[in-house]
Amino acid sequence: MSRNDEQVQLQRVLRMNSGVGETSYAKNSTMQKVIASFTKSMRKDLARDYYRDHLSDKVVIADMGCSTGPNAILMASDAIQSIISVCSDLGHPPPEFQVFLNDLPWNDFNSIFRSLGDYYLSQGGDTEGQLCFILGAPGSFYGRLFLSRSLHYVVSSSSLHWLSEVPEVLQEGSVVNKGRICISKTSNPSVFDAYKKQFQAGFSLFLKCRGVEMMKGGVMVLTFMARRGSDPSAEEDCYMWELLAVALMDLASVVHARTFNYFWLFWIELTRTTYH
Repeated sequence: MSRNDEQVQLQRVLRMNSGVGETSYAKNSTMQKVIASFTKSMRKDLARDYYRDHLSDKVVIADMGCSTGPNAILMASDAIQSIISVCSDLGHPPPEFQVFLNDLPWNDFNSIFRSLGDYYLSQGGDTEGQLCFILGAPGSFYGRLFLSRSLHYVVSSSSLHWLSEVPEVLQEGSVVNKGRICISKTSNPSVFDAYKKQFQAGFSLFLKCRGVEMMKGGVMVLTFMARRGSDPSAEEDCYMWELLAVALMDLASVVHARTFNYFWLFWIELTRTTYH
């Protein structure tokens, strides 16, 4: 399998749980909403300041890594409300808004689109006087997604800590971090360096692509998970992953043992049938 094929397969798996059931991301993304609330006032202020400086008749907004559920339209909605408020204060007609919701192609965009009717109604819009036009933009944000100089306001929340790919030194067949799914206190120092370099490469590519796509003077607000200290194996950062690693290793050993037992029973039955 080529590297591109591996990337496609990885993107199929790495998505938030779809639908609106009890185990869906839509019903289990409260923490992400809380994180977004911390930056709400800053995001609204930046959108307000940008519009006051430019007074454009069109504003193009992109949410990178929107996922699905009620949070998907939250970032863009905050910016739109802030700009409309400025227009009201200035006695200026509100601009038209083009909103791009971006995530990987296998994200549950269907659930987002089905909820847009309620969103438009909540904004008091109608078909004839609609000012906001929302589109999906499937694809990895670690690459180009939009026309050059087309975006005015870019936001991404709880997304950029996801790497573009597993560091090459740790891919299938590697023994550098064998038996672990994350950085731990017993990991080789090269494991930390591999993840660090991968993040630096991916984040640099993200910024380079957005730098081409954004208008001069545009605004970008990014929030993502980070550590308080320099130790990547600190318990506060790795405890959850360590527990998950133990659970996965136990599961793998059980599956392996059952597979071996099934094979042994099959072999005994095959031998008994053959020589009986």
